[in-house]
Parts: sequence; C-alpha cells; structure tokens
Amino acid sequence: MQTVGIVRQRGQLTIPDSVRKAVKWIAPPSAVSISVVKPDEIIIRPQSSVKEEVDWDQLLKDIKKLQAYPVKGTMSEFIVWDREYGHND
Repeated sequence: MQTVGIVRQRGQLTIPDSVRKAVKWIAPPSAVSISVVKPDEIIIRPQSSVKEEVDWDQLLKDIKKLQAYPVKGTMSEFIVWDREYGHND
C-alpha cells in the first residue's frame, strides 16, 4: 500500500485513515520508532516490535492468588514467595 500523508506544523505527520485501518498499531497514543534510511526515505515502526496479547485467564488467576495471600507481608515479600513457590502453579 502506498498513499500520501501531510506534514503539518511542528513536523506532525498525518497518517491517512486507509493506513490506520490496515495497521492496528497505529492508534493514539502509540509510540513509534522513526529511522532515516536515506535523505528521502524514513521508516516508521511500532516502538515495541511485538505487542503482547493479554492472557486474561492467567491475569485473573494471578489476581486471585494475590487476594488469597495473607495480608501480613509486603508486596516485596509476596514477590519473593511467588518466585520461590508460586510460579508454574
């Protein structure tokens, strides 16, 4: 796909809707990496090359684990406990 964008005041680049719809990572407030390849060519990539999908089941399991942990300790103590005994449950 090739299309035309507009460079506005202060160097802001307007990315056309057709490009934004085709590429999911181009959405506010996405961080991007901009590389100058040649004087007349730039490459724009997502800051993180792979966007991780959230494993909602694992997140819920982890939250329940946190809620079940006795309140007597600190978060640091929980992290130590989790790394020693709790991972891969």
